[in-house]
Amino acid sequence: MRPVQRNFYDPSSAPGKGVVWEWENDNGSWTPYDMEICVTIQNAYEKQHPWLDLTSLGFCYLIDFNSMSQTNKQSQRKRRLRRRMDLAYPLIMGSIPKSQSWPVGASSGQPCSCQQCILVNSTRAASNAILASQRRKLYGGTAGNVGATGTLNVVRQSNTFAGTTLWSPTSGSSGTSNNNIRVGGGQTKAEQVQLPLSTSNFPSSPVMPCLSSAQGHHALTINGQNNLNRPGTQRISMGAARGAIPPGIPALPVKNLTGSGPVHPALAGMTGILMCAAGLPVCLTRAPKPILHPPPINKSDMKPVPGINGMRRKTKKKHLRRGKNPEDVVRRYTDKIKFVPDEDCTICMERLVMASGYEGVLQHKGIKPELVGKLGKCGHMYHLLCLVAMYNNGNKDGSLQCPTCKTIYGEKTGTQPPGKMEYHVIPHSLPGYPDSKTIRIVYDIPAGIQTNEHPNPGKKFSARGFPRHCYLPDNDKGRKILKLLIMAWDRRLIFTIGTSSTTGESDTVVWNEIHHKTEFGSNLTGHGYPDPNYLDNVLTELSAQGVGEDNLKD
Repeated sequence: MRPVQRNFYDPSSAPGKGVVWEWENDNGSWTPYDMEICVTIQNAYEKQHPWLDLTSLGFCYLIDFNSMSQTNKQSQRKRRLRRRMDLAYPLIMGSIPKSQSWPVGASSGQPCSCQQCILVNSTRAASNAILASQRRKLYGGTAGNVGATGTLNVVRQSNTFAGTTLWSPTSGSSGTSNNNIRVGGGQTKAEQVQLPLSTSNFPSSPVMPCLSSAQGHHALTINGQNNLNRPGTQRISMGAARGAIPPGIPALPVKNLTGSGPVHPALAGMTGILMCAAGLPVCLTRAPKPILHPPPINKSDMKPVPGINGMRRKTKKKHLRRGKNPEDVVRRYTDKIKFVPDEDCTICMERLVMASGYEGVLQHKGIKPELVGKLGKCGHMYHLLCLVAMYNNGNKDGSLQCPTCKTIYGEKTGTQPPGKMEYHVIPHSLPGYPDSKTIRIVYDIPAGIQTNEHPNPGKKFSARGFPRHCYLPDNDKGRKILKLLIMAWDRRLIFTIGTSSTTGESDTVVWNEIHHKTEFGSNLTGHGYPDPNYLDNVLTELSAQGVGEDNLKD
């Protein structure tokens, strides 16, 4: 479950006037800005400002109302901009409506009398009564007033066969749960989410009308603080829960972990209640844990990979050949053209028949601003001065990458910190490859100090989760991919330093767009086997980094 909301805007704002601002994407179609950005752009437009800087909103763009264009302040790339007047939103007369809540009767103060809401409300009341009973035993009945808002930790479990999403309240201080719900058979996947918890969403129950009384307050608050996630406050045993069932609460036909039933509604969870109300069978299960590593292996069982020399690679500082200077690199991969077409240079967005947009910004004696070159393989044309600017803004490793089609010229290298890569064969099979042993790759990169090629030179970077274990099937295709991964490692393309998409931590070692399988015996996280398309996908990703199968022939 995810929360949704409805926003209201003043009639004088952009949505109130039916105005929407859009930018032209690479496909030639138009993409609308987020509504808050539309409002900001419209306000500047109405005040007849010549331009608008979106940096304050977190975007590195400059809006030019004279040319109706958007310019990326880092890459200097321009995109067209347009203003539409045909957006229609309904107008609300009078005061702004109050936010609606669920169950249906929560906002009006009158509880809904349908069977589902009665079960939901009774479950909330019973759960709070159980928590209050446990808390009175732990804290002697001391309680304060309930907080206005809070959060409810839940575990959401997806049934990948039936397509049904179920969730149940967690039962531990750490925010994780062993009790999930499965409808029917099939594989399952657990996911932790947080849902808003507000006292306004918990109306008095027709079964337990004392929910909003002092007894209900004991269920959520200790000494004036919200204790829903406090350690020890939700650890309720099956027996204790059954013993604390208030009179009048119906038991549900839900099988518990031991296969018996019925169970108390508080143990079934809200989705279990709703499924029971719909007449569907429900049973409680434990979420399966991913198998990240194979059984313990002796060193004598680790064998070299057939057809590959050695079992270890190390990378030190930058060791690959660099270009002599930017002009030489650009001239190496471009051809002169006699007749310049009347089209845009997609780097500076100026016409090719005009001087480069970097005239006056870059000073290179050997390249004039009006010179145009064509890349040898793909044939795309740019100002030579623009290509020099692009090269200077990159890794400066003697290679170029076409900004239009991403064709790589030369040998692309990355900014991977120094580390170690090991690989060997282990006597176990991956799911989906029962007839093959397994290639295990172990990456190990220590923390260190960033250099000039990294985002923040001189600043420390972290290296979380190392050593990292990855797996390939020991067959012809798996060995080919290993050879390419070794090549990518030597070119420092496997990892880079950036912001982790998992934890949000900055200045840390992260994967660099070449996916690896880190789950050995299952695929619960999406990073394991079986995955019939993975080997082909990783070959495509390696090729996009300039590490293709043709490199093996060389």
